[in-house]
Formats: sequence, structure tokens, C-alpha cells
Amino acid sequence: MLKSRKAGLLAAICTAGILAGTAAPAFAESLADAIALAYQTNPTLREQRANLRALDETVVQARSGYRPDVSASINYGISYDRFGSPQGSIFTGFNDDSRGSSTSAALTIDQPLYTGGRVRSQISAAQADIETGRQNLRSVESSILSQVIQFYVDVRRDIESLRIADENVAVLQRQLDEARARFEVGEITRTDVAQAEARLAASKSQQSNARAQLAISRANYAQVVGQNPGDLEAEPSLAELLPASIEDAFGMAEENNPGLLAANYAEQASRARVAQAKAATRPSINLRGQLDASGSSPTNDPFDDFDRGVSGQVSLSVPLFTGGQISSSIRQAQEQNNADAAAIEGARRAAQQDVAQAWNQLLGARAALASNEEQVRAARIAFEGVRQEAQVGLRTTLDVLNAQQELRNAELALINARRDEYLAGAFVLAAIGKLEARWLTPDQTLYDPKSSYKRVYRSFGWVPWEPAIAAVDHVLAPRIGPAPDEAVKTANK
Repeated sequence: MLKSRKAGLLAAICTAGILAGTAAPAFAESLADAIALAYQTNPTLREQRANLRALDETVVQARSGYRPDVSASINYGISYDRFGSPQGSIFTGFNDDSRGSSTSAALTIDQPLYTGGRVRSQISAAQADIETGRQNLRSVESSILSQVIQFYVDVRRDIESLRIADENVAVLQRQLDEARARFEVGEITRTDVAQAEARLAASKSQQSNARAQLAISRANYAQVVGQNPGDLEAEPSLAELLPASIEDAFGMAEENNPGLLAANYAEQASRARVAQAKAATRPSINLRGQLDASGSSPTNDPFDDFDRGVSGQVSLSVPLFTGGQISSSIRQAQEQNNADAAAIEGARRAAQQDVAQAWNQLLGARAALASNEEQVRAARIAFEGVRQEAQVGLRTTLDVLNAQQELRNAELALINARRDEYLAGAFVLAAIGKLEARWLTPDQTLYDPKSSYKRVYRSFGWVPWEPAIAAVDHVLAPRIGPAPDEAVKTANK
């Protein structure tokens, strides 16, 4: 399956010109099919999901601060000494040797009892980081689906452009044949024939450009979707998903825009890290238990004279002076939180800008679409009239060629207007946070980041005394801080 998909992608890129010039594949493909395939196989989306699963592990690592740390050590040593008796100026013999061995083993258990709120803050920061990662995944998904929609409508537009170019070449070829025939009987001059020849040559050039553009669009489609485009069906209407007014769009963006939500969660994470830095000023309490055994022997038996013991201790640690390291870390964390709080307002303004731009693009595209439809209707009537008038000598060959060119330009403008109107609607959905597979392909099996998180969380197991340790850790712990909206107001003062 993977090899065939790679082959399809290479075919789209390396032989796109040939593919564009041949008949379309036999299978039909809808926009929902393209979105579903990209949602399942796009490497950028898969990479972001893997990054999020890696981020899920950070909450497990943070919670481990409430759990015991068990370690074991074994040491074994051998000593061998020889002592000689000097005779004269050199050693001529040895009359004593000493050999021995020592062995020690220890099993140590360290259980934090109170961390001053450090672990609590680490868990809060990790959970906020995971929520930020989920919103970033939504942003990536929206970006990928925007590309799918754009390349889908690009291919359909370019297919229509090539069709118009082919028809234009055929019409101009017939007009040239007619011009030559009329020139032979003396109805028109050589100048009229040359004008028809020039227009036909120009139309063939435009036909080649249209074919090349279609090949490029097909390659773009294959890159993001994962296979060559087939016989693409008409794209479905987005009207049911679009908001009724720009005010509704602003409200939806405030609640669902992934960039804005990611900024809010990033600020929550940095607030938790301020509390984590302040926790370093609090005392910490730790319980240690140790089982050890040691022995030494002048013989080769390491288990002679083996002493065993059990010990336990509770230690209280209070930082008194750290050379400014803790206070500097607190100030650093606070300034980072100030930056993240300001970033919320920046993300909000960016979301509002995206909504305003996309909405006005949509209104402009709708107006242009209506105008272009009327232009095509009028240009077609004009062309037919000019052609009939030319047959009775009321119009020149140049008049017919100009009318044909105006009709072709109007038709191209119409298909571009349709493409722009649809894309503008997709951009509105992206700005309000609804350009996602769950809205566009509701029957698609969706990736659920929460299920991955739950699986990781359950794999962590359970320690009976962990809830009690967590409750104790809240005592005298630094306050995490105000809500995101309050933080933004404080940052803007």
C-alpha cells in the first residue's frame, strides 16, 4: 500500500504533464474522500500526533514526584598485599602476605512527603502543555485541510481552464479555415487571415500554459492528499457550516480558534511554572528507609562476618541562601508569564483579523461571482451576434476574434470566481475553528488525543498513599495565579 502511494506521488510530480494531457482516471473522487485520505495519511498530521503523544508522557513524569523512588546498590572489593624483608639494599624475599574482601549491599526507598507545591505545579504545567499541544494539532489539521480544499478546487478550476482553452483553439481553427476560404474568393484581405493566424497561435500558447498549470495543481494535490486526483466531483456547499454574520464569526473565533486557545493554555502553563519556581523557597520533607548489609573477611569468602541493618529517617530541608538563583528563577518565570499573557491578546487580535479578512474576501468573492455569471451570459450573446453579423458582412474578422477573446476571458474569470468564493468560505471556517474533519467528514473515524492521554495515564498505575501526599503538598503551596482573562487585564495595564 505504501509503495503504491509513493509511486502515485512520483507519477504526479515526474509525469504530471503526461497525466494532464491524458484522460482522467476512471474512479470518481469527492472532496470528502480527499479530506479523509489526507486526514489518515498526511505525514505532517501524523508527526504532530506523535509529538502530542510524547507530550502526554510529561504528566506521568510530573506525577512521579509524589511516588517513592526505590534503588539498590551492591559493592564488592578485593584487596591483596605482600610484605617483604629487606636484606642489604634489595628485597630478596617475602615473608608475609595479606588477602581480604569486602561486600556491601543496600536497598533504599525515598518517599517525598511534602515538596512545597513543586510537584503540584509541575503537574498543572504539564496538563496545560498537553492542552496547548492539542490546540496546535487542531491548527495543523486546519492548515492541512485548507491545502486539501485549495488543491482540490485548483485541479477542478484548471480542468475547466484547459477545456476552455481546447474549445478556444478549436473555434479559432475553424475561424482561420473560414478566413482562408473567404480570402480565396476575395471577400476579405490577407490582413484578416493574418489576424486569425495570430489569434490561433496565441490560443495554442495559452492551451499549453493551461495544461502545464493543471499538471502543477495535480502534483500539489498528490503531495498533500497522497494520491493522484481522479475524476473530481463538484465540491459540496459550505453554507450550513458558515456563520450567519460577521458578529457570529467573531464569537465563534473567540471560543474555538485554536491559535487563541493555545495561547490561553500556554499562559496557564507559565503561571504554573511561576508557582513551581516559588516552591523552591518552601521547605521540603522526605522519608528515607534503607536496608543494608556489609561484611569483610581476610579469606576469599565474601559472606563471612556479614552485618545487616535497617534504618529510617525523615529529613526536613529549608533553603536559606542560594546566591540569588531562586529569586532569579522566580523573576524569569514571572516575565515569561507576562509575555504569555500579552500573547493572548496578540492571538485574539490575530484571530479577529483572520475572521475579518476571510469574511470580507467571502463577500467580495460572492459579488464577483454574480458579476462574472452576468458577464459570461452577455459575452456569449455578443459573440453569437457578432459572428452572425460577420457572415453577412456587417462585422470584420477582427470583431469576431475580439468577441471570442472576451467570451473566453469571461469564462475564465467565472471559474476563478467560483474557486475564490469556495476558498473564502473555507478560510472563514479555519478562522472560527471549524475547518476540521469532524465538521467536513462526520462519518470519518477521528483521531482522539484524549484516548492516548488516558492510556498513558492508566499505565502509570496507582499508589495507595498518593492522594494523601498530593493533599499535603497543597498546604502552604504557592498560589498558581489568576485566571487567564485576569492575567491579560493585568498585562495590559
